[in-house]
Amino acid sequence: MSGTSSPGPAPDALELAALLCSKVCHDLISPVGAIVNGLEVLDDNPKPEDRDFALDLIRKSAKTASARLQFCRLAFGAAGSSGAQIDLGDAQNMAKGHIEDGKVTLTWNLPRLLLPKNRVKLLLNMLVVAQQTIPRGGTLTIDPVGEGDATIFRITSAGLNARVPQNIVDILNGTSANTVDAHAVQPYYTRLLAEACGLKVTLTLDGDKVIIAAA
Repeated sequence: MSGTSSPGPAPDALELAALLCSKVCHDLISPVGAIVNGLEVLDDNPKPEDRDFALDLIRKSAKTASARLQFCRLAFGAAGSSGAQIDLGDAQNMAKGHIEDGKVTLTWNLPRLLLPKNRVKLLLNMLVVAQQTIPRGGTLTIDPVGEGDATIFRITSAGLNARVPQNIVDILNGTSANTVDAHAVQPYYTRLLAEACGLKVTLTLDGDKVIIAAA
């Protein structure tokens, strides 16, 4: 008997939609919950210093929720017609708003140009994968490979204890024996986007850095 495991069952279209919705809700529940908490403090007729704290919490959480919504709309949503193109400058703004959180910073070396929608969606999902390789924070550097409509991407993750999560590698390779769930749907969706673009996403350790590339 072979020592390798067969890939887990792929979700159908309805289940995939439900899993992506679950991920979006998971990303939004924390800042939205913080907004609710801040409003509850205001409802209790707080002291001036508590009121200032609550307003600051609401302000920051609303900004975070808005950034995550905009990112998710582009990374997971329809974002225009099937043949639409997306400005990489818009993608940069959304990526910075979502990913730069005080622990992770972006170095964006891509030119400002229009690319097919799925290629830009792939880039944003690659960034989410890259973020998971530096759990203690660091820098994500995004460089172009090729030019024009053929531009693809190379992301270098640098941070303390940068690592290559084997479960994500298996999902990207289509060799994971586990069923796709809400925790695994994002790298699974990344693989689907790469396949739609005729590409494959790879993670490799290069010294103390991780390279996430589409080719």
